[in-house]
Formats: sequence, C-alpha cells, structure tokens
Amino acid sequence: MGMIGRYLRLSAGELERAEQDPQWARKFAEELGEGARDGRSGGAWARLHGTGRAWQALDFLLRRRDFPVDVVYGEAELSGAEDWGYGPPCLIAPERVRLAAGALAELDPGRLTEGVAAADLAEARIHPHGLWTCEDALHLVTAEYRALADFLGAVATRRHGVLVWIE
Repeated sequence: MGMIGRYLRLSAGELERAEQDPQWARKFAEELGEGARDGRSGGAWARLHGTGRAWQALDFLLRRRDFPVDVVYGEAELSGAEDWGYGPPCLIAPERVRLAAGALAELDPGRLTEGVAAADLAEARIHPHGLWTCEDALHLVTAEYRALADFLGAVATRRHGVLVWIE
C-alpha cells in the first residue's frame, strides 16, 4: 500500500483534548477511519482526509513555492503522542490552517507543477519512487492538491485545526 498522508479535522476543544490526551486523539482518528471504511461515515469524510501517495510530491512542490505553512508534515509535534505510522502526528493550529487555505486558494494547481517534470520527482527520490516514470503522474499530484485545498478550506471555514501524520 505504501505511505499515505493523513489529516484529522479537530475543533478548538478537540485540539485541546488531543494536546492533553494524545491517546484520545489516536482512538478518535481510528474510530472515524473505521466508520468511513464500514460505510458508517456519518460525515467522517469531512473530518478525515488523505493525500494518498502524493504526500511527498506535494511537500516537494510546495517547498519550491516557499509555501507559508507546512501542510504535509504539520507544524508542531503533538507532545506525548506515540508513533502513528512514520512518527507522531503534528498539529496545524486554526489560524495557520486559515493562512494555508488562503495560500492554497491563490496557487493554481497548474502553477504548482510549472517547470517540473515527473523525472524531477524521480531524481529527487520522491516517494513512491516507481510512480514518477511518466508525465501523467503529475496529474495525480494536482488532483490531490485540489482535494487538500478543498479540505483545508472547509477546515478554515469552521475555524478548526488539524492533526497531520504519515502512515
């Protein structure tokens, strides 16, 4: 399956609870994930988001644009949290989510990949390494970019924050 970027939308109260009890946050994320897989999402789609295999390519491309918020890895490690896959989850505070959502809305997906070929991602050893063998692979990245922009836009509208992790 490979490594996948994950996002969990949390209200201010839930962010505070997650900071006080990281185990609660993990259990909450797992329960929402199970509900979504079982078809019992009850709105879980709006609480959870994944960037699939494009997470590291998104990071590479956003860093090239000096993006103001680390939307791929998060900005502050959740203190006391255990490894959720490839390290502990990180927080993006509500005000930083608003900044990110605004910046994502201003950056057209075509500009994100402007001047970059799939071979550049392969040369930079972006995960998953075998994906970057054809130019069509960049369409995957722009599709995931649009979905992430939509998700973070909705999170910002609610004035919520997110937990981010790679699993």
